Amino acid sequence: MRLHAPLIIDIAGTALTDVDRARLAHPLVGGIILFKRNWADRAALVQLCADIKAVQPDLLICVDHEGGRVQRFRTDGFTHIPPMRALGEMWMDDGKGKKYREGSGAMRAMNAATAAGYVLGTELRACGVDFSFTPVLDLDYGESSVIGDRSFHRDPRVVAALAKSLMHGLLQTGMGNCGKHFPGHGFVKADSHVDIPVDKRSLKAILDEDAAPYPWLSSVLTAVMPAHVIYPKVDARPAGFSEKWLKDILRSQLRYDGAIFSDDLSMEGARRINGQLISYTEAALQALNAGCDMVLLCNQSLGFGEHVDQLLDGMDAALRDGRWVPDEDSESRRLALLPETEPQAWDDLMRQPAYLQALDLLP
Repeated sequence: MRLHAPLIIDIAGTALTDVDRARLAHPLVGGIILFKRNWADRAALVQLCADIKAVQPDLLICVDHEGGRVQRFRTDGFTHIPPMRALGEMWMDDGKGKKYREGSGAMRAMNAATAAGYVLGTELRACGVDFSFTPVLDLDYGESSVIGDRSFHRDPRVVAALAKSLMHGLLQTGMGNCGKHFPGHGFVKADSHVDIPVDKRSLKAILDEDAAPYPWLSSVLTAVMPAHVIYPKVDARPAGFSEKWLKDILRSQLRYDGAIFSDDLSMEGARRINGQLISYTEAALQALNAGCDMVLLCNQSLGFGEHVDQLLDGMDAALRDGRWVPDEDSESRRLALLPETEPQAWDDLMRQPAYLQALDLLP
């Protein structure tokens, strides 16, 4: 067992190169995140995942596969999962006229959410993918274009109920889940991919509304991803780089003990801390020291991938210099996200009654 492998990196193509294999074999690399560019067809994805596991069997193979507009694999048999807002709308629909039945929409929506998690998880696992960064727990204030229909609902109680149902579907397949973006990205308009959003509300307002689903989901939440958003009334740093948010509030106050992933370190919201542009290595170190267990660096493998190599070299140097201390608890949390059960083969899945029933329940 490695002491701590906190880095999640990516690759440029649909198959591993020798350079990819060397990077994935690095002792500090604990996983890989796949994107649409890594998709050719289902057979190629199965081979790619097998080749990744051949480098290091405990590498966590991840993907952003939420449904709606954030779904990396969409062809060759993959089901189009609806956006989470569709489940929120189903919750609100109790029928009209003689079909009206109070509360029936909520029950249908929860069943559909469990079905969505089951379909999503079984299809990914049949291809060798271990983990998806889903669901979004941000509230739908109607302001954020980057969140938009990725959110279930405006009401945190509805968000929590539907998210828990979806998480149950995922857990039935052996797959974990990731609530994002703690403590909430839905209130701000700015997109943290290209800007640094600022939410000026009080801590009480945020905990009462946006962050409310996190403690409610404590029994099923296996991972959390903090937002690249600054909440100045709490801390001058974005949540993903804030000991106040991660250690004091999430870990101590809300008593969360699962894995914490940074959001992508190449996003604009991650590159500027206290107004200063910092390196990917420095961003990784600050996120890890603030309380993240793992950090993601996305889309930097394109071209020659020099930023990936700089991060690997920089983390090696930080380890030697004592600027970062590996955390065995963090490594245990990473390993706990690896599925413990064998996945079903795709052809068997296509005939499985539970999977076919789940397809019928999707909106």
